[in-house]
Amino acid sequence: MKRRIYSISAAFLLLFFTVLTSVPAFAAGGLEFYTDYPGVSVKAGDSQSISMYVSNTSGSGLDADLSIVSIPEGWEGYFSGNGSQVSRVHVENGAESTVTFNLEIPEDAGEGSYTVQLQAVSDTGLTDVTDLVFSIQEVQYGQGSFEAEYPEQEGASGTAFSFSTTLVNNGAADQSYSLAAQAPAGWQVSFQPSGESTQVASIEVAAASSQGLTVSVTPPENVEAGEYTIPVSAASASDTLETELAVTITGTYALDLSTPSGLLSFDAHANKESDVTLSITNNSNVDLQNITLTSSAPSGWTVTFDESSIDVLEAGATREITAHVTPGDSAMTGDYVTTMTAGCSEVSDTAEFRVSVKTDTIWGIVAILIILALIAGVSAVFKKYGRR
Repeated sequence: MKRRIYSISAAFLLLFFTVLTSVPAFAAGGLEFYTDYPGVSVKAGDSQSISMYVSNTSGSGLDADLSIVSIPEGWEGYFSGNGSQVSRVHVENGAESTVTFNLEIPEDAGEGSYTVQLQAVSDTGLTDVTDLVFSIQEVQYGQGSFEAEYPEQEGASGTAFSFSTTLVNNGAADQSYSLAAQAPAGWQVSFQPSGESTQVASIEVAAASSQGLTVSVTPPENVEAGEYTIPVSAASASDTLETELAVTITGTYALDLSTPSGLLSFDAHANKESDVTLSITNNSNVDLQNITLTSSAPSGWTVTFDESSIDVLEAGATREITAHVTPGDSAMTGDYVTTMTAGCSEVSDTAEFRVSVKTDTIWGIVAILIILALIAGVSAVFKKYGRR
């Protein structure tokens, strides 16, 4: 009886190990095939590239065949790696390899949930299967939109303003939109597709999609300070979309540096200070603050000002400041250029002065006397020794 029991037990164990070794091992046996995002919302006509990972913890390196177990009718997919289509991947022990599953969804795919089943099978019999679930929702059609990211901007006159806008076509068909703007007289408005420099007057936008547009707005140079509104529109055969852009002009800035007479030249002498009166006029329509005076003169020259800065110069006002120019002691007779600049954070102006360095008259007389004395000395020598 005991022998019979032992025989039955041995037969049962043998049968158990036979069945066990004949069943393919799954992910728990050392191979895992997965993706980080197995559920994705897509649209009909989409192209998807999904990163897939093959992980090996089997104890040795392996090769795994990749295949598509099931895919919806009309859908197409394949694996790629390193820029080529692949069907097999090598994975070292304790590592993982990455492949890309490329999927093409047909244009006529209806609303619903779709499953694509993928499989990895190693040459040692390890197998793992993963399901990718794709959800397609019906597109909700309706009125489009035309919006600016930053619809309100400010700056000085002469500033070119740039607005980033998005034109959205929520219709079921492609639309051609005519672009227009109602700007004040003298203002310039242009439209460019995002990332391009070409100006356009109309643009095509596909159904259920959007198009970025850059709207460039340039005010005239003499524009007055204030707030300005520029309505812009995109009109198609079935839809007119509008938005408003706002520009705040902080002021018109202009500064003039000259002299009361307008003359930009004067005489000077080496190592002697000469004065020139500067006229600084604020031609802006706003007050200017912290105007500083600077100069650029030949090497060895010095230039100083009675006032090196003006705290506030009212719009339309003029301030006179004296500049003291001293040529270097080695300055030779001739014409030199000295540059003077008045400026603040908003605007500046520069004037170039021609400085004529003269020789003092007394030194000229001394030079003449020296020459005459030399001539007289030579004559006396000839008279005394010339007869010998």
